[in-house]
Amino acid sequence: MKILVTGTAGFIGSAVAHALLDRGDEVIGIDNVNDYYDVRLKEARLARLNARDGFREERYGIEDRERLLRSFVEHRPQRVIHLAAQAGVRYSITHPQAYVEANLVGFANMLEACRHHAVEHLVYASTSSVYGANTRMPFSVHDNVDHPVSFYAATKKANELMAHTYSHLFRLPTTGLRFFTVYGPWGRPDMALFLFTRRILAGEPIDVFNYGHHRRDFTYIDDIVNGVVRVLDRVPEGDPAWSGDAPDPSTSRAPYRLYNIGAHQPVELLHFIEVLESCLGKPAIKNLCPMQDGDVPDTYADVDDLIRDTGYRPSTSVETGIARFVDWYRDYYGLVG
Repeated sequence: MKILVTGTAGFIGSAVAHALLDRGDEVIGIDNVNDYYDVRLKEARLARLNARDGFREERYGIEDRERLLRSFVEHRPQRVIHLAAQAGVRYSITHPQAYVEANLVGFANMLEACRHHAVEHLVYASTSSVYGANTRMPFSVHDNVDHPVSFYAATKKANELMAHTYSHLFRLPTTGLRFFTVYGPWGRPDMALFLFTRRILAGEPIDVFNYGHHRRDFTYIDDIVNGVVRVLDRVPEGDPAWSGDAPDPSTSRAPYRLYNIGAHQPVELLHFIEVLESCLGKPAIKNLCPMQDGDVPDTYADVDDLIRDTGYRPSTSVETGIARFVDWYRDYYGLVG
């Protein structure tokens, strides 16, 4: 197929693009390569993709509606995986406008482009952050998520609602994926594993929020990619059993679906750090801190729907995943030992 993927300079987007190319798909990759984190890492990801047959890079932001529409006219993608967004919980507290432009305006542009160019399926990134103040575990796509605790989460919940209207009004098949704490080689430098690794190797203290008692459903990148591709190949249809008397948030009479995509195995942050220390062969200097604004104490994904519908089976332990990340980190930065 010809598939348009946004966010291909990013962690998940680049990995998904490689998986699609591996199976013979043609990929049009869109990214504005902004400076939210190290641009050199983003350029390195793109260089790997540009070296491959079947990949075409286009560099601009999805806020540029006219440029986005030109890409659809020129390439006529059959399906779309929309992963470009302004990420980060804490950054959204200080820079909310960036989230309005990328996550709201950009997503509206994407829906319009898909609507007017007969796209067979739009798969887009949501986030586990939408569960916000929810405390019932594991987090289920069948639960109400109307109490976000960060502006980032609010924009992603808005994306889910926006997608439903297009599925309802224009019969555009859409599937939203609520990602749970993705990690692995080529990961994001603003995420805990990357930050911790750099600081531990430099002999610098690491900030451990909530005194290390966070539990996160850490999900290895290969498991995430497997789930994304499986979802892409399963175009949703309307659920005839859906009822407005007891509405299920995860489905609809429209061709619309939501899924959690996680490891379904939460790990306490202190244990995560212990595994990292073992892989690095060096202890961390821990600066234990209270929980930050906009954060949540635990995440835990109920992935039963994704397993049932696509055969998704996460299989990578944090011990294996962290070891692979450390090997990549040492190689990428030219570190010995």
